Amino acid sequence: MLKKVAVPAVVVVMIVAMLTGLALGKSAGRVKGPSGRAGNSHIGHLYLHEKDPASWEIIEDGAWGKLKYNVYGPTFDFVFNGHGLEAGMDYTLIYYPDPWPGTDLICLGEGTADFDGNVHIMADVDTGDLPDIADGNYPDGAKIWLVLADDVDCFMNEMIGWNPTEYLFEFDLITFDDTDF
Repeated sequence: MLKKVAVPAVVVVMIVAMLTGLALGKSAGRVKGPSGRAGNSHIGHLYLHEKDPASWEIIEDGAWGKLKYNVYGPTFDFVFNGHGLEAGMDYTLIYYPDPWPGTDLICLGEGTADFDGNVHIMADVDTGDLPDIADGNYPDGAKIWLVLADDVDCFMNEMIGWNPTEYLFEFDLITFDDTDF
């Protein structure tokens, strides 16, 4: 005979949320890992995803990437790895300040997707604080995107094309504190 065990409702909700992937508001099967700061360390993580430009919903099993970065320091130090991209295409990782066309965006680094559709970009960039005070997202955070290299003018610091089906967009906003600024 089975014994009845009382389980508080909050525990049941937490278990169901974890099993269905809905914890922290994330859709089941759509989001790779948590974004944000790693505990009390100075390391942050940001996941970027392929999104449907009509709804801005993450495309399940679409291209994605992970940015690992220092949340403070004299320069914005990061490593980005993208997956499921178009092989042979040139990409640029950018900080995109609102509003369109992202005037004064910052090109963080460039890379070409390999035969398997993976790109690796690593750099340390003198960005100042992110987001910039003139950014429409200030003080909430900065948008980080992976865009086609042909769609951004890194000399003029602005978008010159718009092919959102080929981009990876942030899952969340980030902040960076420039300690040298």
